[in-house]
Amino acid sequence: MSSPVTAGPRSADERFLAAAAAGDLGGVRAALAEGAGKDAMDREEASAILLAARAGHLEVVRALIAEGVDVDAQDQTCANPFLFGCIHDDLPLVQTMVEAGADLKRLTRMGGNGLTPAAEKGHLEVVRYLLENTRINVNHTNNLGWTALIETIILGDGGPVRQQIVELLLAHGAKPGMPDPWGVPPVELARERGYDEIVRILERHAA
Repeated sequence: MSSPVTAGPRSADERFLAAAAAGDLGGVRAALAEGAGKDAMDREEASAILLAARAGHLEVVRALIAEGVDVDAQDQTCANPFLFGCIHDDLPLVQTMVEAGADLKRLTRMGGNGLTPAAEKGHLEVVRYLLENTRINVNHTNNLGWTALIETIILGDGGPVRQQIVELLLAHGAKPGMPDPWGVPPVELARERGYDEIVRILERHAA
């Protein structure tokens, strides 16, 4: 995890980043008053709002949004608060970032949008929120050529949570026949893995 530069006397920017990472809202405001740049970054290009988000300091995240920081800025690994929340199943953070106008087209280092890792990892409530409250691209393909639907099938256990995610994705426009890069459709991917209930769900939506 990235951390603010600490060698030598710390600048206002460095104090700002350290305070954000520590959840020290008073320190964040003091550093800004002393001239810290609201979009300052550490050596790994992580912004203060990302540092706060990573550490679970939602109050600081919201305060920084109110200060007008760049909510979409991404670090060297393509992380930003919205994508971090999607990956780590932090629904309050995801909601906060969506309400702040986060760019839903920003991509992870694997080329997925926020829905992709949420579906991959089985984060049901994050998937539900994104599908029911945003216009995120449900058929986006990542660098591997996989959609969120394919990810939740091939990287899951086929159980009840994955079944609900498949139902949600299909109900919100996921194309049941959209294949992987080798031309294999989701229903065959599910059948190969013995996920009979997901096979039934896909066949019902394809009918």
